[in-house]
Amino acid sequence: MPIYEFECRQCGYRYEKLQKLSDADPVSCPQCGAEAIHRCVSAPSFRLAGSGWYETDFKKDGEKKQHLAGDAGAPKSVGAGDAGASSAATPAPAAAPAAS
Repeated sequence: MPIYEFECRQCGYRYEKLQKLSDADPVSCPQCGAEAIHRCVSAPSFRLAGSGWYETDFKKDGEKKQHLAGDAGAPKSVGAGDAGASSAATPAPAAAPAAS
C-alpha cells in the first residue's frame, strides 16, 4: 500500500497516511477539522543501489556491471539507431554510366 501525503489548505498541517489505492482521500483535517484537505505530490524515497535481487536476478549480463554514475573508462556501445544514422550521413558512391 502506498503512503500518501496530505496538506490542509486552512491551517497548513501536513501528514502522511498509509491507504489503499481504492480508498477515498480524507475529507477533514485531523488538526483543525476543516474540510480543506488535498493530496500533495511528493517524490518517492526508493532507490535501488548496490547488489541485490534486482541486480542479480533481473538484469542481463552486460548490464550487471553498470553503476549509477557510469564507468568513465568503459567503451560506449553503439545502438541500432546509431548505425543507421551514420550510414545515412555518408552517401553511396555514384554508379558509373553504362557504356553503349
